Amino acid sequence: LPTAPLLTLELALKAAVEAESFCAQQGYRVSVAVVDRGGLVKAHIRGDGSGPHTLESARKKAYTSASLGRPTSLLVDVVVSNPATEGLRYMNESILILGGGLPIVTDGEIVGGIGVGGAPGGDLDEECAQAGIDRIAHALD
Repeated sequence: LPTAPLLTLELALKAAVEAESFCAQQGYRVSVAVVDRGGLVKAHIRGDGSGPHTLESARKKAYTSASLGRPTSLLVDVVVSNPATEGLRYMNESILILGGGLPIVTDGEIVGGIGVGGAPGGDLDEECAQAGIDRIAHALD
């Protein structure tokens, strides 16, 4: 039978905690979600003082990046520059085309996604998400 790499709970938690901590150090109150390749939540944390809406936006960004295999910021650019792709926004209720979601990749294969919501801009959410991935990068190589 075929085998596939797995994003473990331990790695998901490390990535989520690091992303939230990185944002908190910048003064941003965020939530972070990490999903597996199927878009199911592995870790979901809400930082102190973050808004209640940030939980859902983080989850949807993680889902979107894992399921579409792209950073959500790239998807924003695609939709803005090509109105014919606007339908991406409506594929299902879990898609959220806002910056802050990154796929988690090992050996060229997507094993999950990480999403951050609550910083004052998608680019800043994405920086925090990248910090989470950087924290577990050694295990992904």
